[in-house]
Amino acid sequence: MKTVIEILKGSPTMAKRFVFIFSIVFTLLSAFPAFAQEGGNVAAGEYTLERCVKRGLEANPTILAARSQLKGSGYGEKSAIGDFLPSVSTGYDYKTYDREQVYVGKAGWTGSVTVTQPIFKGFSLLNNYQKKKLQNKSNEANLENVELTVLKEIQTNFVSLLRARMDVKSAEDSVERLRSQLKVNTAFYDVGLKPRVDVLQAEVELATAEQDLLKARNAVSTQVAKLNTLLNLPLTADVNYVGSLDYDPFNLTLRQCLDRAYKARPDLKIGEKAVEIAAKDAGIAMSSFMPSVDGTVSYKKTGRDADLDRGGIPHSAHETLSAGVSASWTVWEWGSDYYDYKQVDETVTQLEAELENTRLNAGFEVKQAILSIKEASDRIGVARKSVESAKESYRMALARYQAQVGTNNDVLDAQSRVTNSEAQLIEALADYKVAIANLYVAMGEKNAGLEVE
Repeated sequence: MKTVIEILKGSPTMAKRFVFIFSIVFTLLSAFPAFAQEGGNVAAGEYTLERCVKRGLEANPTILAARSQLKGSGYGEKSAIGDFLPSVSTGYDYKTYDREQVYVGKAGWTGSVTVTQPIFKGFSLLNNYQKKKLQNKSNEANLENVELTVLKEIQTNFVSLLRARMDVKSAEDSVERLRSQLKVNTAFYDVGLKPRVDVLQAEVELATAEQDLLKARNAVSTQVAKLNTLLNLPLTADVNYVGSLDYDPFNLTLRQCLDRAYKARPDLKIGEKAVEIAAKDAGIAMSSFMPSVDGTVSYKKTGRDADLDRGGIPHSAHETLSAGVSASWTVWEWGSDYYDYKQVDETVTQLEAELENTRLNAGFEVKQAILSIKEASDRIGVARKSVESAKESYRMALARYQAQVGTNNDVLDAQSRVTNSEAQLIEALADYKVAIANLYVAMGEKNAGLEVE
């Protein structure tokens, strides 16, 4: 059996082919690791809130569906343009007759080509084109609206994940404090300085805190899975979500927020386009009151065989070329066209009222979000003071107990107040971030990183 080298030596052409194929394979193998790293490990690196939003807006299936809808309406707009242009139709038939015909005898073949150009359709073609164009604009606004909805859901769940992590940290601190207190109680009990009930109370409180810790950790896992779902990542992917519930004062006024909302909200744009589309539907319905005019050019050829030829008989084939204008006008339909127009006209009025209602709701959502921001901001200030006071109270109660001038209940109550005050602070910080996210969505703006103005 010949080796590869012997074959290549005996055939220069084969050698060139081998080198060419080898270069292609080498290039693909060189590029494969990078491809695998990009496509197979989409969750690599840290995922900040901004990166999560960017990923969600690119890969979330709901947004992909809205983009396909927009692309489809673009094709519909192009289709409506074609209605203005001439159409071409062809025909081909075979007929037999009971008596001799002038050109074909008792059997003949006929082929025809007709070009039809719409001249006037009662403005229905124009209104239909403008309607499709408005529908495309409406779908653009719908895509923006879907993006805002997905963005809000991602931001809300991201904040919930940060809150759950802070709850875990608070629960871990609580467990550590209670374990320390249990050790002190046990030591005092062993030397006969404290009763057994103090040890039992500390054990019960520790068990409760450990259960709360387990719940908090489960909440973290749940939020990670939810974020993975929103970002179209595998549920088993170990994604490193990073961020913190920091606080920055919000400075925009209600008037500024309302002005921006009325200008940018996509649902208002959708409502405006819906009114305009309904007006175009009214124009299409009104076109039934007007005549329809078409221009046609037709070519027809008749022959004795399938090739439209004479079949060997002189002067048996026949050709005609005609051009003309046709008009039609339906003058009476017992009111069906009139009431159809009135129905669409009432739809315009209905959509105008719905648009005004959407505008009112938009203003309410902005106002509600600003009030929530103000409330959460005030709660943050109060909760921070509460945490400081609770920690100081716990230190004093613990010192008094260790000096045997305080009770175990005082320590446990003080520890519970620390945990509760930390939970209130975490809740206020999370509510503040969520309120910021709600406000920017209510204004129709994409604030990926929740940067406060």
